[in-house]
Amino acid sequence: MVKASKGIMEKTRQKFRRSPRKRGLSPITRSFQRFEVGEKAVIRIDSSFQKGWPHNRFHGQTGTVVGKQGRAYVIDVRLGGKIKKAIVKPEHLGRA
Repeated sequence: MVKASKGIMEKTRQKFRRSPRKRGLSPITRSFQRFEVGEKAVIRIDSSFQKGWPHNRFHGQTGTVVGKQGRAYVIDVRLGGKIKKAIVKPEHLGRA
């Protein structure tokens, strides 16, 4: 038996699959998006950009921008009864 993968892409085959019309590279303007502190953002992981993914448990979640870290944004997301911090590049964010 082969040991099960425990990497960042674990169990994401269906979750990050894109529809046939959306396949290929995403528009480059998505990486130039700007968000202000306090603004709401939706985390939608774009599988055509491999860098800057948050953990896949944050996919589809909405959070609040609380800061910036390099090119990435720090997002506060409520998961269960806790608030978690996700560090996400702008390619994987959308306006809420």
